[in-house]
Amino acid sequence: MSIDLTSLALGWMAAYGAPMVAGILFFGGLGVPVPGTLVVIASGAFIRQSLLDAVSTPLLGYLGTILGDGLLFAIGFFASHWIERRFGATSAWKSAQDLFERRGGIAIFLTRWLLTAVALPVTLVAGSSGYRFRKFFLYDLLGELLWFVIYGGLGYAFGSQWELISDFISNFSGFLVGALALGVGIYALVRLGRKPVKNAPADGSV
Repeated sequence: MSIDLTSLALGWMAAYGAPMVAGILFFGGLGVPVPGTLVVIASGAFIRQSLLDAVSTPLLGYLGTILGDGLLFAIGFFASHWIERRFGATSAWKSAQDLFERRGGIAIFLTRWLLTAVALPVTLVAGSSGYRFRKFFLYDLLGELLWFVIYGGLGYAFGSQWELISDFISNFSGFLVGALALGVGIYALVRLGRKPVKNAPADGSV
């Protein structure tokens, strides 16, 4: 029998209130496949319907999200030796580390609220690549705050229509991730095509 995590999450939220919202978002930050964005949107709608408290729900939810992200960063950090042994010798991994050191803040910030589908691998890469936790924590705080303000606000504003808003945002986010992957692929192909090709030795040369 399949388990509908969305229905379970919404039922638990209505039954147990703000602490359950915090718990769901905490485990979502660790990579458990729970509908985090839907939970935030539903929280805003439930607050408008007086099913959840308007103060404790966003505060505890925000805290749970930050704790989940921080723990996942720590997992990446402590697994870095294994990752380094497995991938560290490859030029692709070294390039990824260099790129993340230069552009990691933007990646962290955007994946907290816009490109949420890739937040998990970005957090793990941040932890395992030696990215400073203070910088990660700052971008994480700002990005997750924007996530709550935007999506919780949409849920509150649209009230009973929050499910339609959630479906639209989910589809739009998937489109953005697909477009980003396509852009990265095109960029990689262009870079590969620009690499100089070594001339082959002339016929008869030793």
